[in-house]
Amino acid sequence: MAKKIISILGLTLILSLSVCACGEEAKPLLSATDYDLNAETAETIRGVKIGDDSETFLAAYRDYDILSSINGGDYRFLAAEEIPFTSQLTTILPSFFVDGSAIDLDSFCEENGIEKESLLSFLTDETYLEAHTVLYQYLVFTWENGKITEIRSESMDYNRDGSYYEAN
Repeated sequence: MAKKIISILGLTLILSLSVCACGEEAKPLLSATDYDLNAETAETIRGVKIGDDSETFLAAYRDYDILSSINGGDYRFLAAEEIPFTSQLTTILPSFFVDGSAIDLDSFCEENGIEKESLLSFLTDETYLEAHTVLYQYLVFTWENGKITEIRSESMDYNRDGSYYEAN
């Protein structure tokens, strides 16, 4: 079930970016170490921890793509000032890493001559995975009453788990 959710999130990321990112300035990319959490405190490398508010979160992550799910709805990209932090909310900071480096989806698609709608199929293609490592990483923040109640770092290694995903 978790793998299916990860795959759905990856697909949501790709489809959302294809609609939202056109004509916008590229956002900076998170590094692999940005996804590390302190095992004892669940604090991110950028100093965000359980109990923090939106001000602390945005000071650390405002410049990055943030997927938001309000009241359990679909994930979508919202501008930082539009995120309703006092609602029941989940925010996600997602990244694809190819051969250890975060990729800018627009540039990657352009360099490889593919449409964004085909990105996940391209990244999970058996031939591509034989030559490259593909990892989807994301930080998940759960919010209640304007405070972070849970932080998780999750990932999907498409070289190991990619066969689970089947493009439709």
